[in-house]
Amino acid sequence: MKYLWMTLAVIFLFLGVFVWWKYYFVFGEGVKSGYLNYAVNKGNVFKTYEGKLIQEGFGAAKPGAPIGSNQFEFSIQDEAVFKQLEMNSGKYFDLHYKEYHGTLPWRGNTVYVVDKVLSMK
Repeated sequence: MKYLWMTLAVIFLFLGVFVWWKYYFVFGEGVKSGYLNYAVNKGNVFKTYEGKLIQEGFGAAKPGAPIGSNQFEFSIQDEAVFKQLEMNSGKYFDLHYKEYHGTLPWRGNTVYVVDKVLSMK
């Protein structure tokens, strides 16, 4: 019986570490710059803030795909940041973001979560 409890404890510990690593560990941080295409509040059950930045330059989304503009789709963490973006659509922004390994329904649709606006032109 003692080994059963120890095995269950190890399994739960492993699952807890995996969930933390997958959904809460910040994999990367950085700044993306470009023109704000849109900022929206959407969702069926969990209403999240989403946005898209159009970056300068061209690239292909996948090898062999047609060349198009570079786009950065992101989720927005804070309502105040969303309001600032929503009121200034079409302007040039420098956005600070955090990258996670996985998405959570209440955090947004992407692994990139913008947490602050660094500058706006």
